[in-house]
Amino acid sequence: MKLTDFRVLTFDCYGTLIDWESGIHAALQPLLARSGSTLPRDTVLEHFAQHESAQEAETPGMIYSALLAEVHRRLAAQWQVATTSAEDATFGASVPDWPAFADTASALQYLKRHYKLVILSNVDRESFKGSNKRLGVAFDAIYTAQDIGSYKPNPANFRYMLDHLGALGYTSRDILHTAQSLFHDHAPAQQFGLARAWIDRRHDRAGWGATMAPPEGAAYDFRFSSLGEMVKAHQEELRG
Repeated sequence: MKLTDFRVLTFDCYGTLIDWESGIHAALQPLLARSGSTLPRDTVLEHFAQHESAQEAETPGMIYSALLAEVHRRLAAQWQVATTSAEDATFGASVPDWPAFADTASALQYLKRHYKLVILSNVDRESFKGSNKRLGVAFDAIYTAQDIGSYKPNPANFRYMLDHLGALGYTSRDILHTAQSLFHDHAPAQQFGLARAWIDRRHDRAGWGATMAPPEGAAYDFRFSSLGEMVKAHQEELRG
């Protein structure tokens, strides 16, 4: 199997293209400061992951900005600090402020010359619109949780993507799903027989950060520590 075997790259966005862990941690600073917390960054992110995953399962039809507001409220309760609906909403609206990884825009611009680029993201359309300004390319298709009515790792999200790409003439064999989260992306993509490239943004850190631990048996076909490393591998294939 080679990177050049595929026609379409389907991307998770947050954690893969956008540095959501830095964005989340920064947006939680007012709440953490009021709580007097000395929690390590990764512990904060693990608490976020637990509440985000639970909220997505409980309210799959809630748009992501509103869901994040609920996560903020839940975190405040866990850390025993008061919050207001306005503060919760501010956190919910923070997605467009989350930074892109340094290699994202240039890597996407290169990959756009060789593939159709598609987003499959646990987000709402308005939040992604803000993030898209940081990504530097026009995607060929964008499928959000708001469009689908559920959140990854629900298989319905992948079925929706495959159905819509099928209508455009692409089969599962054309697609390489490219994502950081083994929990949200690689495990369900594996169920559909999709080839998978793991962008292991946490390769130099222990634990799973802002995502839940993956189920046993979650696997991938390619592993890169960054999107830039994936680009280099593609270039080497073309030279070979």
